[in-house]
Amino acid sequence: MNTLKSITTKVALSLSLVLASGLALADELNLRAGVTEISKSVYDLHNLILLICVLIGVVVYGVMFVSMYLHRKSRGHEPAQFDDNHVLEIAWTIIPTLILVGMFIPSYGVLKEMYNTENAEMTVEVRGYQWKWEYKYVDEDYNNSFSFFSNLATPRAQIKNRQVKTETYLLEVDEPLRIPANRKVKFLVTAEDVIHAWWVPDFGIKRDAIPGIINELWAIVPEPGTYRGQCTELCGKDHGFMPIVVEVLPEVEFDLWYQDKVAEKIALDQSKKSQSDPEFLTVSSGG
Repeated sequence: MNTLKSITTKVALSLSLVLASGLALADELNLRAGVTEISKSVYDLHNLILLICVLIGVVVYGVMFVSMYLHRKSRGHEPAQFDDNHVLEIAWTIIPTLILVGMFIPSYGVLKEMYNTENAEMTVEVRGYQWKWEYKYVDEDYNNSFSFFSNLATPRAQIKNRQVKTETYLLEVDEPLRIPANRKVKFLVTAEDVIHAWWVPDFGIKRDAIPGIINELWAIVPEPGTYRGQCTELCGKDHGFMPIVVEVLPEVEFDLWYQDKVAEKIALDQSKKSQSDPEFLTVSSGG
């Protein structure tokens, strides 16, 4: 009895040390909690499943090691001689099944919500290229739709090690994607050439960008700010040079920016039309 108590004490102390070390490294090794409801749900689900797995491991390996220690041959124990035990077989079939069902229920709820793109207030098409991103704001009115490319903006001097690398090394772009805070934005993710992947950790979302296939995801970001991500599918020699930067703007500020971009696009279309059709300029000016 004393031996068992001593073993239990040592195991408890070891687990305490492991837990303390784990908490110290949690920020570096664990998932991000993120800023969206989905990312927080994924974070909570991850911690729940991890806790269940750890508890299963502690119970299984604890029983195994204690049994090996207390029933070792040096203490005079002889191996049991039996062929089967129907009660144990039923137990270790039913118990894991119940555990899996218990893990499935919350997982299904989170997955179902992740794929629910209904009632989105705006749509953005995300198209991957070697090695940049194209963003298109999709609107039923063609005149209100516009697109642009987002390219790596990290100075080449940093890449060539001629300058000190900043905290946002390889995470700067010339034109970020801008979306409004507190609105449901649907993303249509695809690719033009090879398979890419669009990933923003703080949003808790990632989708493969596959040529000829459109994958959907969505996000509601409650707080304005700048959020960064990367392509997470090896897509060629410059795979590491296609970062993702999303600027979440207050709703009023986003609406003003959007109106300016639409006006720029309309003016550019008119300019192109006038260059290709001289009569267009005369008619549009009332001449």
